[in-house]
Amino acid sequence: MKQDRKRVARDAGWAAVRGSVVLGGLVGRGRGGSIVEPVRGDGWAVLGSNGQIDVNTDRGGDPAEWAWVFAHLLLHLGLGHVDEDRLAEARAVLPDGRIDPVYSAVCCVAVNRLAEVVRVGRSPTWLPDPPGGDESDLLARWREIGVPQEFRGCGTGGSGPCLVAAVWSPYSQPVDWQAAFARGLAKAADDAIEQAAQARGQRVGDRKNGPWDRALSWFVSSYPLLGALAAGMTVIADADLARSWEISIAAVDAASGEIYVNPHAALSAEEWRFVMAHEMLHAALRHGDRSDGRDHYLWNVACDYVINGWLMAMGVGELPDGSLFDQALTGLSAESVYDTLVTDLRRARKLVTLGGKKAGDVLGDWLTEPGAAQRRGSRRAAVPGRLGGVELDDFYRRALTTGLEYHRAQGRGLVPAGLEQESRALEHPPLPWDARLARWFDEYVRSPEMRRSYARPSRRQSSTPDIPRPGVVHPSDPTQLPTFGVVLDTSGSMNAELLGKALGAIASYALARDVPAARVVYCDAVAYDAGYVPVQDISGRVRVRGRGGTVLQRGVDVLQRAEDFPVDGPILVITDGACDVVRVRREHAFLVSGRLPFVPRGPVFRVS
Repeated sequence: MKQDRKRVARDAGWAAVRGSVVLGGLVGRGRGGSIVEPVRGDGWAVLGSNGQIDVNTDRGGDPAEWAWVFAHLLLHLGLGHVDEDRLAEARAVLPDGRIDPVYSAVCCVAVNRLAEVVRVGRSPTWLPDPPGGDESDLLARWREIGVPQEFRGCGTGGSGPCLVAAVWSPYSQPVDWQAAFARGLAKAADDAIEQAAQARGQRVGDRKNGPWDRALSWFVSSYPLLGALAAGMTVIADADLARSWEISIAAVDAASGEIYVNPHAALSAEEWRFVMAHEMLHAALRHGDRSDGRDHYLWNVACDYVINGWLMAMGVGELPDGSLFDQALTGLSAESVYDTLVTDLRRARKLVTLGGKKAGDVLGDWLTEPGAAQRRGSRRAAVPGRLGGVELDDFYRRALTTGLEYHRAQGRGLVPAGLEQESRALEHPPLPWDARLARWFDEYVRSPEMRRSYARPSRRQSSTPDIPRPGVVHPSDPTQLPTFGVVLDTSGSMNAELLGKALGAIASYALARDVPAARVVYCDAVAYDAGYVPVQDISGRVRVRGRGGTVLQRGVDVLQRAEDFPVDGPILVITDGACDVVRVRREHAFLVSGRLPFVPRGPVFRVS
């Protein structure tokens, strides 16, 4: 009966994989041959180099876990990890006929990167974050230093590899696994386009097929690096809309996954491909959310220089006349290009993006501002943060990282180092604001120096009455106690939810660091010095005064001039962003819920 339950779970997992659009084409092929090595006792299943899967019939698991196991092994097939040419090129077959365990571990890392996008089943074990670098670099490094401990069990073979050598039967026919996988991806992309079109009430077949539509479809069918991105984007070609928004060629709104084009722009098919790739990269790399107080238009220009350099290096389409490109800026990040532009503002203001001179081609900022969409004549309301029911960060991260993996697996050409670095960075989502705030406390709020004294017996003294033990003595001098300063915006515009989250996090972290009290200054139009406040009372002693203005510099000056505040004490400024320019001459950080009107010098933690 127990074996029957295990078999039912395996069959249900196999059925889930067969029903996958991406993986269904890899199921039921290459059944000839036999596995040389049996499955290890702690393993789930292994994949032979002939495409046959051998399972551990004694292993229990629910259907979701077995579905993940089968999907993992089929992705090995789809990525060509057991192809004879691939094995020979990587020198993966050892003299004794086994497949190199290091090679198997590297292949598992590549599969796990892709599994986050395919999303079939649930992993039965904890999977570490994938390391940086492509498969060849990782293979060379791990063969030299060995496979790290956390990556030795990230496959389905338990403590052993999940790729094993197999003996080919003379009746077995070679199967082009990668071609079958490519057909599955293309089918999934077509389904995604169809569903996206239906969700917006405009089927692809019912609308005019312009050159911009053909350019977007070309990426889905012929360019895997950006194919997944193109499958989730919608092109809106509306002359009236382009005229009212002053869009000269194209612009993108990452929040809605829409690319707005000017149908009167006279571009060739190759130039439209360049424009579509340009706008998709703006959205995927979230350039609209990365300005961090910089001038929006100049930041847009800097990102244009970087993206156009990448596309020129990859040979994607043709650069339209008048587009921004400078060979001298090759290899620089958008932040570095921005720093170069601000040295000559008069010249930088004359540079033109694909969206025009005024708003640029990244529309995310002004579409999400209150009333901005109505001022620009928008006929819809943007919903920031989600795209078709999927979180924006998840969608763009999966689309770009999957495209990068498939692009490399198919040998479709080199990718510029800057684009690969930014794509790899998307694989590691940023830490939540409260975790980063905790790290800031650990770094800048020093813990009190503990000392032991026989004048105070240890709490363990009663267990050893014949052995004297010193106890821990806290510093008695107040100047030796750790502390920090808080400049709290208490103007009428402050949100009560922001105050609750911020002050609650500060109180908990301060108590964990043994900070008895913090120096608090309330500030709106005037600074109010509350002195040293016990950290457990901070969250309950805030009163929003609502004086109208917000001049936080006065509160910062109170702390910087206070004689009873340590010269090395850090300052945390809490505001909603509706404030003046603040300059702090010591270690500091900002805890905000909006966008600061200046470029901050210290770290910024955005409360979500």
